[in-house]
Amino acid sequence: MTLRLGDIAPDFEQDSSIGSLKFHEWAGDSWVVLFSHPADFTPVCTTELGLTAKLKPEFDQRNVKAIALSVDPADAHKEWIKDIEETQKTVVGFPIIADADKKVATLYDMIHPEQSATATVRSLFVIDPAKKIRLQITYPMSTGRNFDEILRVIDALQLTDKHTVATPGNWKDGDDVIIPLTVQDPEVIKQKYPKGFTAPKPYLRLTPQPNK
Repeated sequence: MTLRLGDIAPDFEQDSSIGSLKFHEWAGDSWVVLFSHPADFTPVCTTELGLTAKLKPEFDQRNVKAIALSVDPADAHKEWIKDIEETQKTVVGFPIIADADKKVATLYDMIHPEQSATATVRSLFVIDPAKKIRLQITYPMSTGRNFDEILRVIDALQLTDKHTVATPGNWKDGDDVIIPLTVQDPEVIKQKYPKGFTAPKPYLRLTPQPNK
């Protein structure tokens, strides 16, 4: 199954480190970061889960829930969580899906035979409260994810959902944003962008970030 941006994230029921979990029900009205791992007790993923645990206050501010996935069973996840908490000096406050039968990995196209016929690739999905997939990133096994970038993209998605703007390259929360080309009416521009804008080129109109 090939998933694309804007598709509804497939629902599933699967075992996890906190017991049986129905994904859409668990997600509720939150944004979700779903990220997969090739196996438990892998060093790169251990650091990533530790980072995710430490970012819980940042995720909470943005109404985001984190959930991880590995093809190992729930008992192994619980032992791995102990290692993560010991080595990364944090508390893992999110579930890890126990995808032993690879049901979820298949639904989300996480098995790439050229990488491994049995282990999930390191995919990450950002899913909005309407259960739509808004971001997909797949990393090689040797490279840790950049969670500052994940937060940056969530900030941009939430801002652009609320306001008629786009974000430029390397944008960070608080930076100027772009007025889309779809907005041309001068009266609408005055109403939507009361702080005004600068236009280095007719197609490039920069305006201060609206209040969230």
